[in-house]
Amino acid sequence: MREYYTITELTREFGISTRTLRFYEDEGLINPVRRGRTRLYRPSDRHLVRQILRGRRLGFSISEIREIIQVYKAPPGEVGQLHLMIQKIEEKRQHLRQKRRDLEDTLQELDQAEEACVERLAELGVKT
Repeated sequence: MREYYTITELTREFGISTRTLRFYEDEGLINPVRRGRTRLYRPSDRHLVRQILRGRRLGFSISEIREIIQVYKAPPGEVGQLHLMIQKIEEKRQHLRQKRRDLEDTLQELDQAEEACVERLAELGVKT
């Protein structure tokens, strides 16, 4: 395993911009070593970037990701982090299910509105 990764290596590996990595640093999610103006990322930073990106793909906010990372770093550590992840996943799942119900309701309303328009056009003698 390597001791350090450069910002360019991580941006290429994860398909993200240098600005994104600096944002994660500004948010306190990663803490690269500085050598002059150069940022050097440890394997632990690389792992955190992978986890942050996974969290973002799952729809977690930066503050939720920060909370999950902080739980890992403090007692009870990984066990606490895993319990928190399960809780956050269930919350996210419930939120997405509600969004799906809302979308289905909206689609049904659109179908009804369209049907009403088609019927009215037929009443007016206009072919669709």
